[in-house]
Amino acid sequence: MYKMLRAVFLPVLLGTFAMSANATTTTVFDSLGNGLSNFNNTVTAAGAIATHDNLTGLVSGASITRPGYTITRNNGGAIFPTTYGTLTGEVIDISPSGSSGIGAIGSGVTLTFDSAVNAIGFEVGDWGTCCQPSSLFISFDDGAPILVGLSQTLGDVFFNNAAQAFIAAFDDTSSFSKVQFWGDGVGEFLVFGGTIHYALLDEGTLPPGEVPEPASLALLGLGVMGIASSRRRQRRHG
Repeated sequence: MYKMLRAVFLPVLLGTFAMSANATTTTVFDSLGNGLSNFNNTVTAAGAIATHDNLTGLVSGASITRPGYTITRNNGGAIFPTTYGTLTGEVIDISPSGSSGIGAIGSGVTLTFDSAVNAIGFEVGDWGTCCQPSSLFISFDDGAPILVGLSQTLGDVFFNNAAQAFIAAFDDTSSFSKVQFWGDGVGEFLVFGGTIHYALLDEGTLPPGEVPEPASLALLGLGVMGIASSRRRQRRHG
């Protein structure tokens, strides 16, 4: 019995510990305050340090150069900074055009970083006010688009009755030099900016998500093995 349980549980336990080190992709979509707290806590828990760049003093042009990165429009158009609601800094109009999904990427923005990143967070405004379904996407180094927000009906993505939110994505499978962001709710107004938050996490440092805690499974396995051992002793003395 003990050999059978060991054959069953040992691979599970070892596999679980291996899975806990696997790389992860995760997102944040929340109110401005809660979203930022979530972003910061995730970065800190991964043992990294975030950079926070408040967008102020932006000058219109083909690109915006910030300490550590550059912002450009994917369609090559000019950038005209403005403000929106209670977003924490200036914003850029990236109202969607094109088609759904990746077909609307041309209306978005690209952030090209001087040093590698794999965590990015920022603010959006006036999203989810029309033209549903409307999605928001982030892509690292031209990789597969990561869905970070989806609006199905008017107001379903509002926080505190305001059409503004905090968006973030993490991908600790690797490190990247380029981040693209866009929305595909063609016909709606959408702005991006506020404060840009970014960091570089070590690969495999994000929580595995949906995977049971290794310690819990280990205790379960040891408990069952203990029961089997107890039964063996009872048989010997019975």
